Amino acid sequence: MKANTASIPKIDFQAIADDFRYLNPNDPGAWPLIPKLTMLFGLFVLLLVAGWWFLWSDQLAELEGKQKEEETLKQQYLDKKKQAVNLDLYIEQLAEIDRSFGALLKQLPNKSEIEALLIEVNQAGLGRGLQFDLFRPGAEQVKDFYAELPIAVQIVGGYHDFGAFAADIAKLPRIVTLNNISIVPGKDGVLALDATTKTFRYLDEEEVAKQKKALQGANK
Repeated sequence: MKANTASIPKIDFQAIADDFRYLNPNDPGAWPLIPKLTMLFGLFVLLLVAGWWFLWSDQLAELEGKQKEEETLKQQYLDKKKQAVNLDLYIEQLAEIDRSFGALLKQLPNKSEIEALLIEVNQAGLGRGLQFDLFRPGAEQVKDFYAELPIAVQIVGGYHDFGAFAADIAKLPRIVTLNNISIVPGKDGVLALDATTKTFRYLDEEEVAKQKKALQGANK
């Protein structure tokens, strides 16, 4: 144990302190070894800090931005790949939507068929023994590709007859709806029904062109 203790060199901290105390700043070449090493180590640390502050921090920030951009591009690639894989399915779905839209469009009468449709609605009520006290078509409301025609009706009859009339309206080959229905007791034990019947027609090419022109003018 004594031999090991004797082999460990003693560090003279006082001598090291004296080396730093009596340094000649005008002659760094004559400095003792420990002050030289300390100064070199300090310069090395200073260069590291300066490099981090003036160069590497910007590069690391740019690298982080590029990594985020890479992740975004990867996700976009995966999304587009998924869309490409399902492209045939999307095309098939679009074709089905077109067919469904075409079928619905055929249920809308044109201008010349509106009058016949109104007669069908009136006949549906009369066929159920209902009495029309009012059957007044209102002003058309033009939409994107179709026009909506509201009809104010006041009908007198029995409750079950009203239900049968509504069922007959639903079975018409053209689209007709009953809206804002109100049923109140009438005279002689019968009921009075107030409602707005709406039917629709598709716009012809000239009307569609006029509608598009009006929308373009409104957006300017």
